[in-house]
Amino acid sequence: MNYTLHQLQVFLKITQTKSITKAAEELHLTQPAVSIQLKNFQDQFDIPLTEVLGRKLYVTDFGKEIALAAENIINEVYAINYKTQAFRGLLSGCLKLSVVSTGKYVMPYYLSEFMKNNSEVELEMDVTNKSKVIKSLKNNEIDFALVSVLPTNIALESIQLMDNKLFLVGNKFIEINNDRLITKYISNLPLIYRELGSATRTSMETFLDKSNIIPNMKIQLTSNEAVKQSVIAGLGISIMPLIGLKNELEKGDIKIIPVKNLPIISTWRLIWLKGKKLSPVAKAYLEFVNLQNEDIKNNHFSWINNY
Repeated sequence: MNYTLHQLQVFLKITQTKSITKAAEELHLTQPAVSIQLKNFQDQFDIPLTEVLGRKLYVTDFGKEIALAAENIINEVYAINYKTQAFRGLLSGCLKLSVVSTGKYVMPYYLSEFMKNNSEVELEMDVTNKSKVIKSLKNNEIDFALVSVLPTNIALESIQLMDNKLFLVGNKFIEINNDRLITKYISNLPLIYRELGSATRTSMETFLDKSNIIPNMKIQLTSNEAVKQSVIAGLGISIMPLIGLKNELEKGDIKIIPVKNLPIISTWRLIWLKGKKLSPVAKAYLEFVNLQNEDIKNNHFSWINNY
């Protein structure tokens, strides 16, 4: 057996993504390079590791066993690197996070000081919708995830960070009705939704269902920034997280519309798989968040209490 660490890393990524193309993208390699590494790795075994049926790649039972061994080997190599750096008085390794799209307004403040104090630590952070965040978590591809609505049917541990408030918002020209009924607004203006899989959309739809409200007009957009700019332009109104509206509210470009049963309030949480064996970097980061949480909230997010 003459397989390399690189081949193990490539094969593990292929088993996680079930795709050579996706593995190549996540490893920042070309597709032919990944295919060659898979072939060279496979050539060292008499039993197939993968098979392709109908243009879809499947991992064999033997391949799954090898993938598990590969993951253990890679983790042990990382552990050796961590221990080497630790003896030098340095924390090193990679911190892997997946963050729901609205979390991009939160997570940087919970990383800045930690990264400054640990220059040898590498950061990989994927900002995407909730369904993709949960998929990464289930596949054990990340150390931590940031969500505002806890997923179901997964055994998790978590730290509560801060409130997440969702308000109905419109642009600066919208006229406020005194009766606080959302139906007075959505009967004349389109309601702008996030895409399927977004936690913001799920919260909005749950609120509308409980209120027995069916909007006459809908618009679907794929990012909070797109929704925000559309609201400012007067394309429609939306239920949006307060955390991403600070500058627009201060400038008066966006206006909170007071209606009954809003805001929707959830909690930002840092979550990880229960029983997960955390790397030294992940452990250090968890300690940092526990110690600094209150200071970070007070220094950067106290303005939220005004709404």
